[in-house]
Amino acid sequence: MDFNDTSEEARFREEAAAWLAENAPTDEAFRALSPLEQAKQWQKCKYDAGWACIGWAPEFGGRGASPIEEVIWRQEESRYDLPASFFLIGQGMIGPTLMAWASDEDKARYLPPLASGEEVWCQLFSEPAGGSDLAALRTRAERDGEDWVINGQKIWTSGAHYSDYGVVVVRTDPTVAKHKGLSYFYVDMKAPGVEIKPIKQLTGDSDFNEVYFTDVRVSDSQRLGEVGQGWQVSLTTLMNERAAIGSSFGQMDVSLALSVAQEVEIDGHPALEDAAVRTKIANWYVQESGLKYTGYRSLTALSRGALPGPENSIGKLVGAPKMQAMSSYLMDLLGASGAIADEALATKAGIIQRAYMGAPGLRIAGGTDEIMANIIAERVLGLPQEPRLDKGIPFNEVPTG
Repeated sequence: MDFNDTSEEARFREEAAAWLAENAPTDEAFRALSPLEQAKQWQKCKYDAGWACIGWAPEFGGRGASPIEEVIWRQEESRYDLPASFFLIGQGMIGPTLMAWASDEDKARYLPPLASGEEVWCQLFSEPAGGSDLAALRTRAERDGEDWVINGQKIWTSGAHYSDYGVVVVRTDPTVAKHKGLSYFYVDMKAPGVEIKPIKQLTGDSDFNEVYFTDVRVSDSQRLGEVGQGWQVSLTTLMNERAAIGSSFGQMDVSLALSVAQEVEIDGHPALEDAAVRTKIANWYVQESGLKYTGYRSLTALSRGALPGPENSIGKLVGAPKMQAMSSYLMDLLGASGAIADEALATKAGIIQRAYMGAPGLRIAGGTDEIMANIIAERVLGLPQEPRLDKGIPFNEVPTG
């Protein structure tokens, strides 16, 4: 692995750092905006200067940057306190899907406003009865002339309540095996018959939603791929999801654990002097180091023009449980004050409490721990597939209940 920038990469990093130093927003008027307004304003600023979705082709709003240049840009941008991205799903997952499957007319219409932040997209995949099996979905679409009529329910849809468009996988033929009877559309989230119900989370936020479709009409021109090819189109989205989500888990790292252990006392001494506490922190340090160098291996592959392996599945499988275990342990160390979640009163401004309440969701979102383990076992280690009793059976003949 080579951890150093090439001369070209170093020049690009210098250019990116200089632009960010001059343009990253810090004024009070910007901070007074809502998080979504902040994100849209910052995205438009980047777009106008050629720093939005830099890996995309110029005709789609990017600058044709290499994968390693995209990584360098994210590294430099992460040095600033900037608004949370509301465009991760649209730009990281749906954009590449549109590039692969949409018509030239649709690419020209939808990709530039996606890159500029003027339009936000969401992903309508999961369903209440499907669990982790996307192909078990029951939302159906029936042909009616040049339109399709969609009925059903999606759940855990991130950002549906502020999205302009969404991509949806539906069942168009229940008489064939479950993976073969699916089709993939994009829909207007403001269309008649689309009902969005936010889900209240432990953190107090409502990032996820239930979405109901009642006789929602979608033009056949809004289909991506052929009828019945929805699974293949979905795989394009899901492969990009792994790269988009990555293995970043915010501020819950060993440096935070060390800081807390130095401030909290056990029997009149700093908790860091306790052997059991040091053992816990050492284990987390080992995990973080493994994730860091796995990430470096991915960066090296990108720098050489190759595709990374399963690093993102490994990162999520290790990182999310680590975040949950670390936040739980640090709350125990804090004692009674560990129950305080108010940013103005809690230790470390409530980072630990928010991580504790948000971690279970991260172990589900973007693929559960079990799905990640299966991907690594079957596609990386070459282990036998799990038995699938419904394999090859027409979906309407699969036993339920």
